[in-house]
Amino acid sequence: MRRWAIVCLLALIAAGCGKDTRDMRSGSEELFERGTKSMESNNFRNAIGYYEALEARYPFSNQARQAQLNLIYCYLKNGDSESAIDAATQFERENPTHSRVDYALYMRGLANFSAQHKGYHRLFRINLAKRPPVQARESFSAFARLLQRYPDSRYADDARQRMLFLRNRLAEHENFVADYYFERGAYVAALNRARFTMETYDGAPAVADSLYIMVGAYEKLGMQDLAAATRRVLVENYPDAVEPQTVKKRFLFF
Repeated sequence: MRRWAIVCLLALIAAGCGKDTRDMRSGSEELFERGTKSMESNNFRNAIGYYEALEARYPFSNQARQAQLNLIYCYLKNGDSESAIDAATQFERENPTHSRVDYALYMRGLANFSAQHKGYHRLFRINLAKRPPVQARESFSAFARLLQRYPDSRYADDARQRMLFLRNRLAEHENFVADYYFERGAYVAALNRARFTMETYDGAPAVADSLYIMVGAYEKLGMQDLAAATRRVLVENYPDAVEPQTVKKRFLFF
């Protein structure tokens, strides 16, 4: 019985080694084909293995660059946003004039975007405005770079829509920081932060809250003329924001 078990074990080892040997002897075309078949069947882990092997063994082959692009997608679909970001950044750096740089930029923005918007954020109602928006800034920057360099890219429209969301996400975080300063009596710091938000993210819905903060800070600092002027800007540009039914009052003096 023991001898039979050993024979079976050796047979399994030999079969595994044989597969590894065949893969080691595979050429760039075969590795690319296997990786693509795995990717198309949503077996992203296997696809990553084939594409990484291709990139390592045949870095200058015709298939290598496309494998790099496919890897970005596979990393992201496999839940590895960090590797997707690194791969997209590397592709842009090594191939600055390649016709698919717009795709690399888009995927870098998308990977950063996806990394900070997880399902559990909605499930547990996590307020992202309280968190440092590092990846939101990176995503916004990648999409902005895409639109600047490739305004007619097939990915431009989606990038533009995501930037609108990110713009408000970034503005909300700045307002959160401004609120923090205001609540602690640092009215000048709150005013500067809110003004920065208004100037940087002009048009974002959260700018209405920035103006609220500015009015409050001016009043606390005794600058009534500036408070009144800012209030007029608020009313003219965000008329609905003065209605108690639509906007939560941030400060008791409203």
